[in-house]
Amino acid sequence: MRTALRTKPPGTTAPAASAAPPRRATAAALAGLLAVTAVCAGDAAARIFPFGPRHRSVNDLANQFVPFHAHLWDLLRGRADGGLLLDWRAGWGTSFLPDYGTYLSSPLAPLVALAPRADIEYAVYALTVLKTALAAAATAFLLRRLSAAPAWWWPGLLGAAYALCGWSVTEGAYNPMWLDGLIAFPLLCLVAEWTREGRRPLLAVLTVTVCWTANFYTAHMATLGAALFLLARLTATGGLRTRVPLRAAVTTVLGVGLAAPVLAPVFLSTRQAHPGVVRDFDAAGATDVLARLLPGTYGFSTPAAFVATPVLLLVASLAFRRDVPGRERWVWTGLVLGVALSLQWGPTHLVWHLFATPNGSPYRQSFVLAGLLVLAAHAALVHGPPGRRPLAAGGAVVLALTAAALPSPLATRPALLLALAGLAATAGALALPRRRRYAVLAALLVTGTLLGQAAATTAYADRRRLAHLDDYPPHGPEQERRAAALAAADGWPAYRTDSGLPRVAGNDPLLLGGQGAAYYSSHTPAVLTGLLTGLGGGWTSRGRSLQSLDNPVVDALSGVGARWRDGRVVRTADPLPLVTVRQGPPPVLGPSPFRNQELLLGARVYAAPAAGACPVGTEVFLWAPERTGPARLGTRPPVRLLGGGPKRRAAMTSLGDQPAPGVRPHVPPGRGPVELGCLDRARLRAAVAALRSSAAVAVTPTTTGLTARFPHPVTGTAVVAAPAIPGWTCQGRRPEPYAGLLAVPLTGTDSLSCAFRPPGLLPGLAVAGVSALALAGLAAVQRRRGRRAAARRVAGTTDGRELVLPAVRPVSSERGATS
Repeated sequence: MRTALRTKPPGTTAPAASAAPPRRATAAALAGLLAVTAVCAGDAAARIFPFGPRHRSVNDLANQFVPFHAHLWDLLRGRADGGLLLDWRAGWGTSFLPDYGTYLSSPLAPLVALAPRADIEYAVYALTVLKTALAAAATAFLLRRLSAAPAWWWPGLLGAAYALCGWSVTEGAYNPMWLDGLIAFPLLCLVAEWTREGRRPLLAVLTVTVCWTANFYTAHMATLGAALFLLARLTATGGLRTRVPLRAAVTTVLGVGLAAPVLAPVFLSTRQAHPGVVRDFDAAGATDVLARLLPGTYGFSTPAAFVATPVLLLVASLAFRRDVPGRERWVWTGLVLGVALSLQWGPTHLVWHLFATPNGSPYRQSFVLAGLLVLAAHAALVHGPPGRRPLAAGGAVVLALTAAALPSPLATRPALLLALAGLAATAGALALPRRRRYAVLAALLVTGTLLGQAAATTAYADRRRLAHLDDYPPHGPEQERRAAALAAADGWPAYRTDSGLPRVAGNDPLLLGGQGAAYYSSHTPAVLTGLLTGLGGGWTSRGRSLQSLDNPVVDALSGVGARWRDGRVVRTADPLPLVTVRQGPPPVLGPSPFRNQELLLGARVYAAPAAGACPVGTEVFLWAPERTGPARLGTRPPVRLLGGGPKRRAAMTSLGDQPAPGVRPHVPPGRGPVELGCLDRARLRAAVAALRSSAAVAVTPTTTGLTARFPHPVTGTAVVAAPAIPGWTCQGRRPEPYAGLLAVPLTGTDSLSCAFRPPGLLPGLAVAGVSALALAGLAAVQRRRGRRAAARRVAGTTDGRELVLPAVRPVSSERGATS
């Protein structure tokens, strides 16, 4: 058996191999530059932060993302109360790992620590722009790797078009954690290419891990999109084999398994969270869906499917191109249409959104459609620009879609003008003769279309967002003054300092400092919402955004010794330590918040009102959770209540001291219960003194729990002023809830030790360990196979097949080389 050996001539190399990486880097850099230019130009045109007087503090950007990044800044600088597992600042002590995995686990998030804390909004904005640029660069790199376009700048422009899609500039702009999914889609498509080729298995798994750790929610959508991309590639090339999808599935499972220490606590925490909005999917109207393909449109319940007109025109002309192989032509066209229809069908909508209709925009997967449109446009472009006939047919399709959108109110005149101008410029660029002298003109026309449409869409969304979404005061000098005052009054852990009212955003303790009750997250514990509601607390977002409760009894129970009130920090009455000892069975909370406070305190402190008026000298508290409007006691300034409906609940509020006999408060009209409480301060002081006699004399909270020391051995129930969320272990046993607070029975002991571990952390670590072992095993097997294959090549044993070896340079005889 003879084996033929062929060698390449010395000095010959594949030019594409050496030229491709620089071209990929250039295309990626161009894409990132275009994305940054369009976003900043749009924000500047809208005169919005940081380029003008209008602020960006809307909805979750102000309520969650800026405060959580401020807390991450504190963690990284060693200034936070708590650690990665346990947060002592918000919600009287909550699990932090689920919040980290939901809002902060992007590998880019720690970059905010490079900026001063006072500039946290600047840091979050810079992070948003950076993520958009990286999404563009990753897409351009992917497109250059798939195949070469006729001109090197096309992948850069298409990559920027993806990163500047309507979903990115209208929804991702104020939900920066979602932008990790925008980056994940091209990266996971690159993973799909590696698995198709059987290359870089370790890097592929680690890429999946990073994407799922950064933001599991949008990574799920990006993974589905990448799977569809892989199937399209296999079908278009006629290489649909079981081995490749199986290899891709194993890669995904191992990558997600390595992310399990973050993912498992997140998933378990959502089960323990206060339930959010439960709603059925209601598909948007066809004309509104088509209108969102236009530049310069905005809507909250419609898919933000805008991609620049060059992308639409290239995809629309694909079906009419005879120079593109038929299978490739129809696979990409069918894939884009199928995904577009899946956005509108209830069952597939649930698949895209992890089987739960989201509270808010129901089209959060729109970025995947934009990515597939860009991939389809590139698949057409690698065969050259479309000829005149398919270009005309594609232009007719785009015009027909635009005409069909005319009945929608979203299709405004500026949007139509932008779309038609972009169509004319792009068609003109693609129709230019294929000569070098026209290449610069074509590039300028297409790039100008992209930048103009994306910047205009960004600016329009900036202004409409402020008009349609809740907005909050931007972080500025007033907030810095408040934060400095809270820091000066801080006495943790001897007592808590509450960030108080009026609130700046939903997570003021994280943004401003202190250790208050306010907390807003997708993981707000149901036990915490129930506890604060039972004590008279107020909330928004259907119970997930909890507000500070300014009440002396609650302050005593929770250990609040200072709080922000009336523009300054005020000291409260002597607060109880974080750990107290109670006797008897735990109380059962009822419908009256005043009685519930007394049950937790173990004493009567509210006097009963007579004929609707409190005794003179007592402090009058009003509880009217469903009322909205001003409440007033006598001539005192009114207090505004904001309750009513399932979304909001007004907190118990003080109307001031009773000025004279018979003065009754004015309560705004409406439905729901109304109750008065007449607080006797002397009774409250006596109750606090009684509890303090057996309370802990030293409490030390840590990043993973707390320890307490009592003045003498005690017997009873130790109650910790923290919500009884799952994950606590005290004195070697699972604690028992005390009306929603953390409690553990003690018998003749003078100390207490509690440790907190987020549920799911240990199982997640176990899954990650198994995944790591499996990955190591697969890597070892592959390395062994590679060595055997190399040995066979060297020996020339290829079972009779021709073996191609690279040329071997002649070696001088002085080194003893033999041929």
